[in-house]
Amino acid sequence: MEKKYLQLLAREYPTMESVASEMVNLSAIRSLPKGTEYFFSDMHGEYEAFLHMLKSASGMTKIKIDLVLGKTVANTEREELANLIYYPEKEIKSMRKKAMLTDEWRRLTIYRLIMVCEAVSAKYTRSRVRKRIPEDMVYILDELLNVTDDVNKDFYYDEIIKTIIETEMAEKFIISLCRLIQSLAIDRLHIIGDIFDRGPRADIIMNELLHMHDVDIQWGNHDISWMGAASGNPALIANVIRIAMRYNNFDILEDGYGLNLRALAVFANEVYKNDDCTLYMPNTLDDNIYDPVDTKLVAKMHKAITVIQLKLEGQLMERHPEWEMQHRNIFSMVDFDDGTVAIDGKLYKLRDNHFPTVDKANPLALSEGENELMAVLTNSFMHSEKLHEHMRFLYARGSMYKVCNGNLLFHSCIPLDERGELQTVSIAGELYFGRELFDKLDEIANKAYFLHHDNEEKEYARDFMWYMWCGPKSPLYGKDKMAFFEQYYLDDRELQKETYNAYYTFSEKAEVCEKILRMFGLDENKGHIINGHVPVKIKNGESPVKADGKLFVIDGGISKAYQKATGIAGYTLIYDSHSLNLAEHKPFIPGESEYTPKIHLVERLEHRANISDTDKGMEILEQINDLRELLNAYKSGIIKER
Repeated sequence: MEKKYLQLLAREYPTMESVASEMVNLSAIRSLPKGTEYFFSDMHGEYEAFLHMLKSASGMTKIKIDLVLGKTVANTEREELANLIYYPEKEIKSMRKKAMLTDEWRRLTIYRLIMVCEAVSAKYTRSRVRKRIPEDMVYILDELLNVTDDVNKDFYYDEIIKTIIETEMAEKFIISLCRLIQSLAIDRLHIIGDIFDRGPRADIIMNELLHMHDVDIQWGNHDISWMGAASGNPALIANVIRIAMRYNNFDILEDGYGLNLRALAVFANEVYKNDDCTLYMPNTLDDNIYDPVDTKLVAKMHKAITVIQLKLEGQLMERHPEWEMQHRNIFSMVDFDDGTVAIDGKLYKLRDNHFPTVDKANPLALSEGENELMAVLTNSFMHSEKLHEHMRFLYARGSMYKVCNGNLLFHSCIPLDERGELQTVSIAGELYFGRELFDKLDEIANKAYFLHHDNEEKEYARDFMWYMWCGPKSPLYGKDKMAFFEQYYLDDRELQKETYNAYYTFSEKAEVCEKILRMFGLDENKGHIINGHVPVKIKNGESPVKADGKLFVIDGGISKAYQKATGIAGYTLIYDSHSLNLAEHKPFIPGESEYTPKIHLVERLEHRANISDTDKGMEILEQINDLRELLNAYKSGIIKER
């Protein structure tokens, strides 16, 4: 190691004793069991269900309560304790109204919470637990969680708890304990894409993720759509708004991000005032709380932004012939006089042919009113502070894929052709495939957002974000087409079909998954691929575990839009120091007392995994080796102690 680096390291560890002490500390950390990793996918704005999964650690907290208290506490009381841990403020408020907050309840509850907290914190060092404790409770909680064996534990607990109750700190203390248990139950959180769209409040999910201690995100195509919109891509701005209109989600746009939709409402009401817009009536899965809008007006707004999006997407396809998507520019092929379109030599009648803003001589051109509207909407997207706070977080914690502790995480697919070979994608005249394609798209996404607005590379990257959203070879989309036009305007079911990329067939073979794992530098025998994107229809006999356990697809339908098809409400993959488990969730009903998912063991580890077996363990080992060199430098006199 270079002397210059050793001198820098010596500033932090100025003596041989400080070096040796840190080496011992780091070695001790490596010997601890690995923390529990949780993998979530495709939340699609379903914030209530997602937050419950987080607060309950996907049911594992209840299991821990049962293990710790199962022999001494009745099941109903254990369920009540679990609900208290998940929602402490709400439960305490409810009990106060019912006059149930007795000193005996406070004493028993604090004691039981300490028992549970000891169990969930067992994998952590004392200093790490202290960092998770609220500042005003650090001393007392640290004392309670670290009583030595030579102390009469019961007496010690009783005295401290008695004092907590006497000083009227009990409720605050209980809430702090509950939050600490929530924090310690999930050591690391992996989000396998699609936080946004369909569900009501993706912004609330993002707010929660902002405060997580260790989280990473693998972008999904719906996330990229929002990132592209925040970068200023007009087609994706229209797309984000259209999907919100389709599901009547005004709260995320107006209350969540402060995006002003008044101009769209005024424009739509004026241009389509005599149009009933029945094709565009919203699919309301959740009611707006803050911004209720008449559904007839929503339908007009939906149509207005849909027509604008079709025009803007057509302009993109014309501007980029290298994408080979000219055949998808269907809106430009419409005969607006008789309301028909020819596709593959066959003539189809449109379900709607009232397009007052279309210039038949130039159907992709925005009208003057549409141009003015898009300028207003774009300005609103560019100046939303909360939106850009969330987008910067997506960039800071997100990427196209992640290699972590022997596993490969990405949202959708690695594009393959019908022979199972890697598909190439042309980007700025160069061909990319496999891992190199992922790396290039990561670069493009960052350039689209962070480059200066007058940079030509930014303009190209911003355009390409739309291809990443729905392009036929995009590893985030994974289908041959997005049948946007067909699903809105044509009755032919065959034309509306979207065919999945060959990856979804070939990846069910273990040898293909092993090849992909090797491509990303992973052990083909021990590693796993973890995907989302495609809802697993368990009611049709589909399984989230594929390719002899090499591949996990964990999109089981947390989004209400998919639950009829899947039969459940999502999966969580849980990777602790003993095993890999799948939590199978049922539809979340707020206020329902019993919501414990089914836990399925999918793989038991050969031996208990310690931190030394993880990526973090390797980083710590490198630190130990660096410190060993510094120690030798002190001993040899190359570096002097201070």
